[in-house]
Amino acid sequence: MSAAKLPHLLIVEDDRALQKQIRWAFDQYETLGADDRETAMQLMRRYQPPVVTMDLGLPPDPDSVSEGFKLLEEILSFAPDTKVIVLTGQNDRANALRAIALGAYDFFAKPFEVDLLGLTIQRAYRLHELQKENERLQAMQQPDAMSGMITRDPDLLRVCRTIERVGVTDATVLLLGESGTGKELLARGLHESSPRRRERFVAINCAAIPDNLLESELFGYEKGAFTGAGKTTPGKIETANNGTLMLDEIGDLPHNLQAKLLRFLQERVIERIGGRSEIPVNVRIVCATHQNLQNLISEGRFREDLYYRLAEIVVNIPPLRARTGDAALLAHVFVRRFAAENARGAMSLREDALRVIEAHAWPGNVRELENCIKRAVIMADGNQITAADIGLGGAAQAEETVLDLRNARDEAEKRVTIAALARADGNVVKAAELLGVSRPTLYDMMHRFGLK
Repeated sequence: MSAAKLPHLLIVEDDRALQKQIRWAFDQYETLGADDRETAMQLMRRYQPPVVTMDLGLPPDPDSVSEGFKLLEEILSFAPDTKVIVLTGQNDRANALRAIALGAYDFFAKPFEVDLLGLTIQRAYRLHELQKENERLQAMQQPDAMSGMITRDPDLLRVCRTIERVGVTDATVLLLGESGTGKELLARGLHESSPRRRERFVAINCAAIPDNLLESELFGYEKGAFTGAGKTTPGKIETANNGTLMLDEIGDLPHNLQAKLLRFLQERVIERIGGRSEIPVNVRIVCATHQNLQNLISEGRFREDLYYRLAEIVVNIPPLRARTGDAALLAHVFVRRFAAENARGAMSLREDALRVIEAHAWPGNVRELENCIKRAVIMADGNQITAADIGLGGAAQAEETVLDLRNARDEAEKRVTIAALARADGNVVKAAELLGVSRPTLYDMMHRFGLK
C-alpha cells in the first residue's frame, strides 16, 4: 500500500525525541507530528485524521495541562468523531479521567507499551470506520431527501441519484443550471441525504446583497468593527457550522471576497471583520450559478483556483424544456397545491391547457410554470383550467430530423409514453386510453423504457 493511501495518525508531543519514536513505532500509518496546539489544529483542518495521540503538557507551559485541554476541546469541536488518545504521566490519573469526561477515547500513562498502544489505536480506527459506515447507511435509508423533486425525465432522475450518492460524502458540490431549475431544492436534498441533515442548512444569494455588505454577511463582524456594529455578529459561514452552506449565484461573488473564500476553503478558519482570532468552522459548501464560470475565468472575473476548489463535483441541471413530460406533470401538482391553498376545491387542467403547457418553451423553467399555474388557478371561472386561463400561445418547435428509423421510432415511443403518463397525472388506465393501447401493453412499454 502506498503512503498516500495510509490512514492519517496525528501525534501531538512536544518532546521531539519521543514524537520521533512514536512515529517510527507506528509507520503503518501516515503519521503527522505537531508539538503545539496551533500546529496540531492546522494539521487537523488540513488532513482531518481519524485518530490523534496527544500529550496534555504542551507549550508555552508544558508543566501545565491547560493548553492540552484547550486542544482536546478544539479537536472534538472541529471533528466530534475523532478518536483522541491522551498520553499522561504515571501520577496523572485525575487529568486522564477529566480528558475522558470531555470526550477523549482513551488514555495511556507514560512510559507506555507500544504493543498495547498499537492495539488501542487499531480499535480507535475500527470504531471510527464503523461510525462513518453507519452514518452512510443511515443517510442512504432516508426516503425523503429528494421528495421535493418531481420528475419522470431520465436525465433529471440521474441528477437526483448523483445528489443522493454525493450527499453521504463531504465533497464540495457545484450546481449549474438556468434560473428556476431547482438548484436550491437540489442543494437541500444534498443536505438531507448527508450525515449533516440534523444541523442547519443556510443559504445566501451572492447576487442579492450589495458588495459592501456581503463580506459581513458571510464572515460576520466584531462589535465596533465599523459604524453601526453595536454587537458581535456571526456570519453565514459560522452560523452553518457542522451543517451545509449554500452560496447561490457564486459567479457574482466580488473578486476580493473570492480570495477570502478560497482561504477559508483551504484553512477552514474564518476571521470576523474587526477580529484578530481565527475561528475554526466545519461546514459543507454547496455552490450554484446560472453563469458559465469558465467564461468568467477567461474574462478574469472569477479565480481559477477557487473554481477548482468549488468544483469537486459538478452537477448540470437540465432546463424544463429538455425534460420530456415534466411540464404537464408539474402542472398537475401545482394545480392541486394552489387549488387547496386558495380554497378552490377540486380543479383540473383541460386538454387544450395541457397542449399549450407542453408546447411552451418555459424560459423561466419551473418557477415560471409555478407562477403561471398559480395565476390560472386564481383567475379561472370554473373548476377546469383552459388554455385561455393559462394565457400562453405558440406551438411546439420543430424537431431535428433523425435518419435512424429504429432509434427514432423508439425515441418517439418513449417521449409519447412519458407525455401520456404526465398528461394523465400518473394514471396508467387513462394513459393507456390516450395512447390507444391496452394496459398490459403500456406496462410492457414502461418496462422497456425504464419508466416507473
